[in-house]
Amino acid sequence: MATYLMLGDYTQKSLKGMSAERTEKANALIEKLGGKFISGYALLGNKDLVLIVDFPSNEDAMKTSVALSKMLGVGFSTYPAVNFETFDKLTKDI
Repeated sequence: MATYLMLGDYTQKSLKGMSAERTEKANALIEKLGGKFISGYALLGNKDLVLIVDFPSNEDAMKTSVALSKMLGVGFSTYPAVNFETFDKLTKDI
């Protein structure tokens, strides 16, 4: 499994449907599509939220990003992430 950051922007549609129940449905959708929800945060600044999730592949991450956008009305930008330990291993010989 690889880690991804999903940065989200609220829309008028997404603001109307906010609830703990919707959050639970979103987490269930991530699991249904092969992912694992690690954590999520509401943000201040130019992005409104971030989800940290694991997926087996880029394709699974992309599919889930689109599915969540459709379900929630949140626009997501999804990025693969590599932890520092892995990054250090990748770059030790360059």
